[in-house]
Amino acid sequence: MADLAIVIVNYNTKDELDDCLCTLAASVYSFELRVVVVDNHSTDASIEMVRERHPWVQVIAAERNGGYAYANNIGLRAMGFENDAVESPCYALLLNPDTLLPPDALQHVFEFAEANPDVGVVGPKLVRLDGSLDKACRRSFPTPRVSAFHMLYLDRLFPQSKIFARYNLSFLDVDEQVDVDSVVGAFMFMRREALQDVGLLDEAFFMYGEDLDLCYRIKEAGWRVVYYPRTVVTHIKGAASSKRSTRSIDAFYEAMRIFHRKYYRQQTFFLLNWLIDAGIWLKHHFSLAQNALRPDDRKHVASA
Repeated sequence: MADLAIVIVNYNTKDELDDCLCTLAASVYSFELRVVVVDNHSTDASIEMVRERHPWVQVIAAERNGGYAYANNIGLRAMGFENDAVESPCYALLLNPDTLLPPDALQHVFEFAEANPDVGVVGPKLVRLDGSLDKACRRSFPTPRVSAFHMLYLDRLFPQSKIFARYNLSFLDVDEQVDVDSVVGAFMFMRREALQDVGLLDEAFFMYGEDLDLCYRIKEAGWRVVYYPRTVVTHIKGAASSKRSTRSIDAFYEAMRIFHRKYYRQQTFFLLNWLIDAGIWLKHHFSLAQNALRPDDRKHVASA
């Protein structure tokens, strides 16, 4: 059995997936590796491309597009990450098809996890094509307080404030290794025992939020979640969701509702819950209206 299993969920991102798999093929590492691509009912010949150009990769065609968590769970189960399967790999990596890895990325993250047995999840520094930080790569949980400051744009007005800017932790040095609440599912390296402690991804989340939810459960189980900037990965971001920008926006705000309902609603004063619900509704519909006014080639997807 491999030491590391990589699960890549694909939906109509043939070209980006090809580039991603090429960077994996060029990676240098000292452990055994398996890669599975779970195709979420694509229509762009992604499956044929993988089988022709990357025959070393296992391909699973999902029967339907059940979302990101649904497809990742198919891949994780195929690799043995369910229940207490001792024969499963030591680590699992959830990787987006729109990522580009430097040759040493896997080795560095693997060595860090091996040297820190109390770490359940590791996430690298993710950067966009222009070199800017993908802010979602290190986050706090969206508590009512943290979310309120974010929705009121206080984190952008005061990016160095430890009070207002906890949503994306913008007050921290981007090159500082630090324990965080959550990393992002675009590159989420997880220890087998942490997954076995908490189970797989919650399929109530169609797209967005499932990584936050999984990190929340893993931290509650006593594991550390670490932002590890020694490894830098390029994240093109939105390659699949931009093809369905309205669906992406809907899924983003629905994920906010699910997460709040799951972890915070019961212990939050009912009037504050009403304000949170109203705030999400307003932001949701403002984002939809804003996106509708953009030309097709400038449609945006939701972003943390």
